[in-house]
Amino acid sequence: MSSLANQIGTVASVLAITAFLPQVLKIWRSGDTSAISLRMYVLLSSATGLWLYFGYLIRSGPVIITNGFCLIFQSSILYLKLRQLHAFKSSSKSDKVL
Repeated sequence: MSSLANQIGTVASVLAITAFLPQVLKIWRSGDTSAISLRMYVLLSSATGLWLYFGYLIRSGPVIITNGFCLIFQSSILYLKLRQLHAFKSSSKSDKVL
């Protein structure tokens, strides 16, 4: 692979990985995931998981590393979203009992 292709791939990887960091930090600090689409993050995490598997199949380190980090960040956001939904449903049920 050419040096230019490696440089472009490296920049793209860094941008893809760091794109999720502000969102993860904001959600982690605020605990608010109401503006996040559950369906979108399920689809995005599934697609990234497939890209990760694709990288494994073609033995591409950059594809594996990039999608591995992205999947970690996406899964973190998805976990926080599901946790907030569960807490909301639990509090709604307890409000109905009272």
